[in-house]
Amino acid sequence: MSHRVMAFRMTRSASRFGSFSTLHRLVLGKAGLQDLRALSLWRFSSIHAFSVCSVSTEDGAGETHGEFRRWHNGGGTFHKSSRIDPAANVDIGAVVHSKAVVGANVHIGSGAIVGPSVTIGQSTKIGYNVALSNCTIGDLCVIHNGVCIGQDGFGFLVDEHGNMLKKPQMLNARIGNNVEIGANTCIDRGSWRDTVVGDHSKIDNLVQIAHNVVIGKCCMLCGQVGIAGSVTVGDYVTMGGRVLVRDHVTIASKVRLAGASSVTKDITEPGDYGGFPAVPIHEWRRQVVMHRLAGKKSNS
Repeated sequence: MSHRVMAFRMTRSASRFGSFSTLHRLVLGKAGLQDLRALSLWRFSSIHAFSVCSVSTEDGAGETHGEFRRWHNGGGTFHKSSRIDPAANVDIGAVVHSKAVVGANVHIGSGAIVGPSVTIGQSTKIGYNVALSNCTIGDLCVIHNGVCIGQDGFGFLVDEHGNMLKKPQMLNARIGNNVEIGANTCIDRGSWRDTVVGDHSKIDNLVQIAHNVVIGKCCMLCGQVGIAGSVTVGDYVTMGGRVLVRDHVTIASKVRLAGASSVTKDITEPGDYGGFPAVPIHEWRRQVVMHRLAGKKSNS
């Protein structure tokens, strides 16, 4: 009698011995136990429609699950249609989706998601839990933990029936070379033009850059800056913490904005600005002094 036939018969009387494992050891021995384990796995997969596929690929990838494979350097997961340089590191828990391109010496941290068709330039570091979609990232960039780039911008309209409709957000976000982006900053994709951050620009934590914004090279944006949609910022612009810029405003190159300033109209000349609304810095300082003097007179 074969081990498989014996295994079927023994399942009916297994309860008399208290457990399957006791009965298997007493009767089947090691060879029969291996056959029964194989049969049990086959029955389980048939009932639950469960399948496991594990293959070794020529490019050094590990396990395959559907169209995704395990990257050899770091243990992350990548889609078979993506292109990843062999020198790149994809940490365990990170996922690189279809048709994404990852350059040489890129490091992608655990929990990061590189969406379909995203491009990451060489020697760029992607932190933990970063989400990249509809974007390109240049060379030698540092993208800190929790950054989101390329998601839809905040664009809605009200139709003739009073319904709120979403405006299409179909374009991309483009990040230049040598850019550093702080933790939990959000940069939206464009709707009528790409959202752009120029080369060598540095962005602090918790900054919001809306759709269609274009930022020049070598700019510095401090924490909690908020830039509304379709703003154009020149080169070498510095924004202090919590600066706000309204939509469709243009800011000239070499402008510096004091912390908590609010830009409500175009700034066409280089220089220092501050206040709400933002004005040339010497004018803002006069306003502050006059406000203090008026307060003293009213209290006297």
